[in-house]
Amino acid sequence: MSGTSEWKPAPENTLESLRHGIEMFDGIEFDVRLTADGQLVVHHDRTVSIPLDELKGHPTWVEEWALDDLEALGFVSFRALLDDPSVLRAWRDEGKMGCVEIKRPHPKAATGGGFFGREQHNQHIAKAMKLAEIELDERLIPAENTVFYAFHKGMPTSARLANTRRPWAALIPYIPPYGNRTSQRIQVFPSYVTTSFRRLVKRHQAQGSSMLPCAIEYFQTSTKHLPLGRSVGLRGKPLDRLTNARRGMPTYVWPTKPYLEHDLLRAGMSGLTDHADPNLTWLPSGHARWKQPGLRPLLEAEWATLQSATQDNHRSVLQELESNVPMWSQCDAERRRTLVEEWRLRWRWKADVTSLLSNHDGATPPASAPRLIGHRGSGKTERPVLGQRST
Repeated sequence: MSGTSEWKPAPENTLESLRHGIEMFDGIEFDVRLTADGQLVVHHDRTVSIPLDELKGHPTWVEEWALDDLEALGFVSFRALLDDPSVLRAWRDEGKMGCVEIKRPHPKAATGGGFFGREQHNQHIAKAMKLAEIELDERLIPAENTVFYAFHKGMPTSARLANTRRPWAALIPYIPPYGNRTSQRIQVFPSYVTTSFRRLVKRHQAQGSSMLPCAIEYFQTSTKHLPLGRSVGLRGKPLDRLTNARRGMPTYVWPTKPYLEHDLLRAGMSGLTDHADPNLTWLPSGHARWKQPGLRPLLEAEWATLQSATQDNHRSVLQELESNVPMWSQCDAERRRTLVEEWRLRWRWKADVTSLLSNHDGATPPASAPRLIGHRGSGKTERPVLGQRST
């Protein structure tokens, strides 16, 4: 792995982090919460992620804060993120992807609905989804460039209440919006071990999901055999089982590890990565890193060239490919057809080539094309996210 100790990611979910991620990769993933005054703020944790002494005298939960107060600390609103020229251009005009995770508040929050308030939970997610869609529509961001998802059992109901036209999915196994990391993992474990990958696909298809969010545990050696049923993998017969189960369903794996990144992309899936160091050009798996497999897609012959690179010559190989490989938006009709034919054959997509090409004649490649997505922008960072108040 190449890289230097000099590069340090900006705090997660901040404008600087998100801008870097969307410029470097095929898109970004980030978290939004609904504030007390009915606005959307980009924030992951249930409590405001600043030092504890700065929280004294303030509400416990993010949803109990006004947006202005959160922005004064340095957090960014969803609206401000969309209005950043670099982010807007990439998301609206260049085919970049935005994966928007909508967070439910803690059940004890003023808008949390309690532990059993299913209807209020559904309404909360629907409201956030609707607000996000309004902002996206106002800026003419294509529907196919966005996906909404949440750790929310009622996601199909919330999507219907929001009347969204954008792709959506529930995150399964469901992680509740309370407890610490250990207790959450204990609660999730029974669901994980009883949900094979094939069963996960069928659950999403039954719900009407547009894509398949998938935990990295299904592919890590230490955990992939835990679910009951036949395991899947990134090579050999396990990869055949994976490909047959998906049949081209867009699959986003989180959080992708560098040593699995290359094989994951070659398996036809997208990865959410925490590793946005621009100096990382050589992966631990022994492959040169291709950072935009969706928007600058490689033909099979070009993948072979990439895979033949050595650690000594990989930078020159990358430079040559980057000089010669066009963006999807710049591909001529012949190259696009060849790309889609190769993808459809390799990953056994159901859709026919003609319909795929007619539906993706702009800057955005087909939904099932593998992508690399910046997790929380430039990657997950330490707590607290922001160390001091902005002045």
